[in-house]
Amino acid sequence: MWRRLSREDKILLAGIPVLVIILLGGWLVWQAAATLDDIEARTLDLSNVAVMAGEHVVLVLVCTIVVVLTAIPVGILLTRGSLRRLATPVTFIANMGQAAPVIGVIVLLAMWWGFGATTAVVSLWIYAFLPVLANTIAALRSVDPELIEVARGISMSPWQVLFRVELPMALPVIMVGVRTALVLLVGAGAFATFIDAGGLGTLITTGISLYRFPILISGALLIGTLALLIEWVGRLCEAILAPKGVTA
Repeated sequence: MWRRLSREDKILLAGIPVLVIILLGGWLVWQAAATLDDIEARTLDLSNVAVMAGEHVVLVLVCTIVVVLTAIPVGILLTRGSLRRLATPVTFIANMGQAAPVIGVIVLLAMWWGFGATTAVVSLWIYAFLPVLANTIAALRSVDPELIEVARGISMSPWQVLFRVELPMALPVIMVGVRTALVLLVGAGAFATFIDAGGLGTLITTGISLYRFPILISGALLIGTLALLIEWVGRLCEAILAPKGVTA
């Protein structure tokens, strides 16, 4: 696997964990040694931060699962037969969903649907749907038609061609879309706190509303560190799932 990776991917796979350790370790050292008032100390208590980080990770994972289970099948359908003509309008609608400010989508849905984690998941799903959909369509369209014809020539059924030829060849590009969606969800997930869905965004809103800059900066740093970690996990999955012979 390591030999198949590009030089850039090798640097990122080796370097991102080091950067995450430096950032997280530096914050832990600062948190243990800093002189904090009662509000700051309670908010930045490790057990409290761990709960918020857990909420954030769960929210991101649930949204990612929903996005993958919807965007990839839709992308596959939009590359089949007569449904191909719908690819452009569906992609256009998905573009509109991502172009809209995520905080606006979250607040509008919350006003209509109510506050809570369910509304946050739906809002973030709308926001992260496009990268996975667009990459699925582009990846399947880029598969060499000659390979598909060869597969059909040896009497493979359409489903066998899809799962044994097209999807394995398209998987690296699809995974790029999934990784992009993951990183988007980590950042956008910070807005979930505005509708009582928890997460590390609570640190940012608390820091702003109470003028506690140590809390504000801690929230931004932890969300950035989580985004880096998610980026690394996504790249690792890309490297593991890439078919043999496919170079990153």
